[in-house]
Amino acid sequence: MALPKTRISRARGRKRRTHYKAGHVAVMSCPQCTQKKMPHRACPNCGYYRGRPVISAAD
Repeated sequence: MALPKTRISRARGRKRRTHYKAGHVAVMSCPQCTQKKMPHRACPNCGYYRGRPVISAAD
């Protein structure tokens, strides 16, 4: 099993990890109220998911 000969400093390790970033969040419009929402989730505005009400809408 390979082992490092010397310790890698925090700065060097963090420099290597600068490219590990989160991607863009996907958004789509709700077919009921046309507000932006995340895919595969109930709409926070109207409470519909796949054409059916699943949560009560916040008034």
